[in-house]
Amino acid sequence: MGLSVEKFDLQRKDISGSRMQEVKAEELYLDNVSLAKTSIHNANMSQMSLNDINMSKSKISDANLSEFGIQHANFSHSVIDHVHLFGTEFRNVILPQEGDGNYSAEGKYKPISFENCDLSNSQYRNCNLANVELTDCNISGLKINGILIEELISRR
Repeated sequence: MGLSVEKFDLQRKDISGSRMQEVKAEELYLDNVSLAKTSIHNANMSQMSLNDINMSKSKISDANLSEFGIQHANFSHSVIDHVHLFGTEFRNVILPQEGDGNYSAEGKYKPISFENCDLSNSQYRNCNLANVELTDCNISGLKINGILIEELISRR
């Protein structure tokens, strides 16, 4: 059974290991919350604010996380697959990086990958984006440190 939540405020809680499937949540505010090892699947969670969030070792798939505000968040060891992140703003966020344990079945390193994700109009500020892979993603309007991705690509 799915869950529908409106205007939910959660502060200073540890809800690690949660499983959120077929969840609808709008205007959700999470501050200083641990969601480590959480699975979010087939969820519609737009217009949310995440501040000081631990989402390490989490898996987010087939979800709409559009128009999020995410700051001071830890996504290390996480997997993000087929997620709509358009209009989302990331500030001071730790994304999965080399050495986090993202290895393929062959034992080769696999950096963070956004697969089939909509990243249009998202903003990344002060985020470590080294070794990030984008596969089949919409990146129109994506900004990194205030610069459009199209400009960054043309500088190469």
